Amino acid sequence: MNSRSVKRVAGLMGFAGVLLGAFGAHFLRGMLDKSGTTQIWQTAVLYHLVHAVVLLVVSGWRPVPRIAFGLILGGVLLFSGSLYALALTNVKWLGAITPLGGLLMLAGWLILAFGKEAG
Repeated sequence: MNSRSVKRVAGLMGFAGVLLGAFGAHFLRGMLDKSGTTQIWQTAVLYHLVHAVVLLVVSGWRPVPRIAFGLILGGVLLFSGSLYALALTNVKWLGAITPLGGLLMLAGWLILAFGKEAG
């Protein structure tokens, strides 16, 4: 993946985070309130957007820390994705996937802090 692709992925993650945040606040609000999963949706959006910004910042590093980028990206997809699905379906076992995404994000952060590219 070249630096342009990495930036594109980061930008699309940010776009998706804003879109899903707005979708939840406006179109899904009644359903999320009724099922009691509004906070779950908001948590998914928060982590999604924060890490989209991290991905965008990291995409500007030379060299791009690809392992950390991949771990954070995968973590967001698992963490926020499982929370989005849980909020929409209220299927409780989906919550078991969420910590795996969190572990991937944590690993990405540790690689940013202590990896070869960290200096």
